[in-house]
Amino acid sequence: MMWTDQDIPDQRGRVAVVTGANTGLGFETARRLAGCGATVVLAVRDAEKGRQAARRMVGDVTVQSLDLASLDSIRAAAAALQERHQRIDLLINNAGVFYTDKQVTRDGFELQFGTNHLAHFALTGLLLDTLLATPESRVVTVSSTGHRIRAAIHFDDLQWERSYNRVAAYGQSKLANLMFTYELQRRLARRGSTAAVAAHRGLSSTELARNSGSPAFIRMPLTWLAMASQNAAMGALPTLRAATDPAVLGGQYYGPGGRNEVRGYPRLVTSSPESYDLDVQRRLWAESERLTGVTFSV
Repeated sequence: MMWTDQDIPDQRGRVAVVTGANTGLGFETARRLAGCGATVVLAVRDAEKGRQAARRMVGDVTVQSLDLASLDSIRAAAAALQERHQRIDLLINNAGVFYTDKQVTRDGFELQFGTNHLAHFALTGLLLDTLLATPESRVVTVSSTGHRIRAAIHFDDLQWERSYNRVAAYGQSKLANLMFTYELQRRLARRGSTAAVAAHRGLSSTELARNSGSPAFIRMPLTWLAMASQNAAMGALPTLRAATDPAVLGGQYYGPGGRNEVRGYPRLVTSSPESYDLDVQRRLWAESERLTGVTFSV
């Protein structure tokens, strides 16, 4: 049975925070949630672009400035969100960077690991008390099939200071997204109804490849593949299902149901064997707490 955006339940009375929601999959995710009645917060780096995106949506949509490359910005955004909203039903960790040149965040983290994993780890931890106080809340973290490509958690050089490979660095960040989800779900299971779920988009036509910062010889085939793939509205469906389907369980992972999970309607999928390593998950959690200075109440 195909799951489509017509299967999204009524979202009236619910609050959803979506990172990176001014374009691409984040925009489509936020747009559909708002259209189904949710109060939606676009958590974006460029507030003006966020406001432009909000004007293209129908419903209760606001903008929160959030620079995922800065722990100070993440802390400020979390404080503002908690002050403004007594409940958060959905935290959708969607934003990310892809195949960038070697760069670091303001806190000195390798950009892909820092933005894709550590930033969302910190944001989730800082908002966790509000999520726990909201019945049936969910944390949905967007990973990628890239978590299978040259991917490992390089504890001996997490920030790629000795050498740098953009593909392996991206793979590490997306593997970390899944390991974070699985470890978070184990901890949440002891504390009530909040659930942690993961999703991936397959191959979708978005701005991600074109804005990757990769050299032209990498960017051109990536852009061609994206343009040949499903559109952003279809690519957002796994995230929307993970966020809203009443049948979803904590610790599950959703992606396109077609061949090789490249495209198609969303279904339950599995991640790489490496992603289920409990020892690595726990070690990554402890290291993420140390690096961000954010500890969780679970």
